[in-house]
Amino acid sequence: MPDLSNVTRDDVMAALAEYDKLGGDEFLSRYGFGPSREYVLLHGERSYDSKAILGVAHRYATGAALSSQDFSGGRSGAAKVLRALGFEVSGPDEIP
Repeated sequence: MPDLSNVTRDDVMAALAEYDKLGGDEFLSRYGFGPSREYVLLHGERSYDSKAILGVAHRYATGAALSSQDFSGGRSGAAKVLRALGFEVSGPDEIP
């Protein structure tokens, strides 16, 4: 898995703004991601494809976006990183 420690909350916020500007379908298509299957980033009144958001946030942090194959989107991947940055991510690990 690539080093995601350089991604900041501001980088994620920039990716969220781009997602909002382009719309979900265009954002996912542009960066080669599919819709989230299990983990969804919740921000404001909206939900976002968590893995795609983190992959694009990496572009804001480093200049290079990550592809879907570069890292995992699950509990120990994108969801963990996004939660550590203070974002709410819903997923199957929340179900008792």
